[in-house]
Amino acid sequence: MLGNMTELQFDKGTLILHRLTQEEQQTLQLAGVQWDQRTQTHRAPAWYYREIILQLRQNEVAHEDHAKSFEPVALPLKKPITPRPFQAKARDAWIENGKQGVVVLPTGAGKTVLAVLLISLTERPTLIHVPTIDLMHQWIDVLSAHFDEPIGALGGGSHEIERLTVSTYDSALIHATHKGNAFGFVIYDECHHLPSEQYQFTALATLAPFRLGLTATPERADGREAQLYEWLGGLCLTIHIDELEGNTLAPYDVETIEIDLTDEERAIYDETRANYIDFLRSEHINMSSPRGWQTFIYRSSLTPEGRQAFQAYLTQKRLSQAAAGKEEAIWNLLQQHRGDLILIFTQDNDMAYRLGRRFLLPVLTHQTKVKERKAFLDAFRAGDYRILVTSKVLNEGVDVPEANVAIVVSGSGSIREHVQRLGRVLRARPGKRATLYELIARDTGEYYINERRRQHRAYERFS
Repeated sequence: MLGNMTELQFDKGTLILHRLTQEEQQTLQLAGVQWDQRTQTHRAPAWYYREIILQLRQNEVAHEDHAKSFEPVALPLKKPITPRPFQAKARDAWIENGKQGVVVLPTGAGKTVLAVLLISLTERPTLIHVPTIDLMHQWIDVLSAHFDEPIGALGGGSHEIERLTVSTYDSALIHATHKGNAFGFVIYDECHHLPSEQYQFTALATLAPFRLGLTATPERADGREAQLYEWLGGLCLTIHIDELEGNTLAPYDVETIEIDLTDEERAIYDETRANYIDFLRSEHINMSSPRGWQTFIYRSSLTPEGRQAFQAYLTQKRLSQAAAGKEEAIWNLLQQHRGDLILIFTQDNDMAYRLGRRFLLPVLTHQTKVKERKAFLDAFRAGDYRILVTSKVLNEGVDVPEANVAIVVSGSGSIREHVQRLGRVLRARPGKRATLYELIARDTGEYYINERRRQHRAYERFS
């Protein structure tokens, strides 16, 4: 047992270890601790709190913990919840992992219910992180239904902190430096956002010893899911869409419809595509490499030929994603699925509004005001609107269990985006069978984008 009484304090997203000598640190090798020459103290990022406390206890180091400002708190449920078998499996895996880690469940599988069970079980003040205002309100509604507690909110003009609080990632980032010691349990919904340069500080600056990440698609194009597992405590469990299909999730079909370009579109497409590809070859740019896109952006900005190639890239992309024939295909599908509840997804706002004008349909984009967005979603859930057009704002998080048909007019090559869009129509209800249609411009780069984004277990039997 070492002699000095080490004191831990929280300071702007870090831990300060007062009275820990250099010799003691050399002996203990406390996780993440370094000497701060500026303040003449040992310091570590706050997220090392759990490991540091365990090391101090293991080595019988006398210490005073003034870092955390939370205590255990009873959080009983209003009425018991009987978890489904896979939710119980996820609960047990998380507990066995030390009440930390990432759980991967498909959209519609009840990630929120799992979180409610773990909040009650963990008995610590809890901060839930969400990517959007819509999701924040959904979480508040769920927590209010299960706990006899005031529910705090950070985001969208709200600033109430309670023992159970829901925050957008953006708002949590703002408050991390001075509220990072207020919660013993942190939950990151759609946690694949966490490793981004902007949001990662919400994990690094909090000392919460208990952590839960929830997502349907942890994989990231930049490979940073490894950091996600490091900060949240590893991967606990993965349940795939096909494992729950027909029971927890609705059975589903995926159909690809190839669309021919018009003669005029084809001529312009072939010319601009050739211009773009020639530039890539002349500059030896590999667009499939991790930095291919950044390299293209940089090189194309240097010369008139490069800028022309960039415009050619935009033109050929627009022609494939917004081919005129897609509008006719959409109309045919709308006629075929009269009476169904349909979500139409586009890659950009321009195409979304174009379809809204053409077919007189409500459109949801990031530009839609909060009250109008809520009115549209409520009308869709009630069946007053049977079709919604959206660019990306419904990709994740928004609960629309009534939808049973998705039409993907255009999208990125992201596997996550494609799986999320499928997930929007998979929430089960009696007699429901979901269908996702993909509209692909024939013999264009969109074909290869579609091949890339279908590289997921949920699409194997449709390939």
